[in-house]
Amino acid sequence: MYQHLDCISLRITRYNDRHSILTALSRQQGRLSLLISAGSGREATRRRALLRPGGRFSCEADLRDVAGRIPPIRDVAPRGDATAAADPVQSIITLFLVDFLNSILRDSQPDPLLFDFADSMLGSLETATGRRLANFHLLFLIKISRYLGVEPDQSTYRRGYVFDMTDAVFRPTPPIGGTYLDPAESEAAARLMRISRHNLHLYALSAAQRNRALDVILQYYTLHFASLRSMKSVEVVRSLFH
Repeated sequence: MYQHLDCISLRITRYNDRHSILTALSRQQGRLSLLISAGSGREATRRRALLRPGGRFSCEADLRDVAGRIPPIRDVAPRGDATAAADPVQSIITLFLVDFLNSILRDSQPDPLLFDFADSMLGSLETATGRRLANFHLLFLIKISRYLGVEPDQSTYRRGYVFDMTDAVFRPTPPIGGTYLDPAESEAAARLMRISRHNLHLYALSAAQRNRALDVILQYYTLHFASLRSMKSVEVVRSLFH
């Protein structure tokens, strides 16, 4: 039986001469693998454009539980205002965010709230420019922590405190044997945690500050999700906005 799916494309790998395997995040089923045709005609070209990493699409998938079978899909269509990013910087950031999602979301369980957040953010990225674009990946990484269950407790911050990255709280003294930020970086982290879609353009960060923030955020996630160590796109994003 075919079921409707709303999806975000995460990765496509060649399966054989006739098919490829699409790894996608779906609202209804969570992360899953889907079988797509690897043809060369006009329809196949259109489908590949829709299914590029970061592509937001809907489809019908045959999800019958058959051992060793990869569900095939049909009726692939763009969702809402989903378009291919025309700006190369937008494309690079999209690939980075998808790499992050692909690395960290190993569980196949559906999570509609997380899906809706990621889907909405990818839609917003398509229109981001200037500082909004330069800071967008930081906004995404900070705000998705809530949906991943590792959101820092901002209410514990006080001037001069350190940020305990393991327990995700601010403390008056460094934790014994834990990973933490010193008071100066903890203050910067507390300010950055207040970032939102509405004030994104107000964060006038230098390339060095932005990259340091990225490094700290990814270090934070690796403490909580070992799978994140497999990301390959970090250096490309670090090279932007110099």
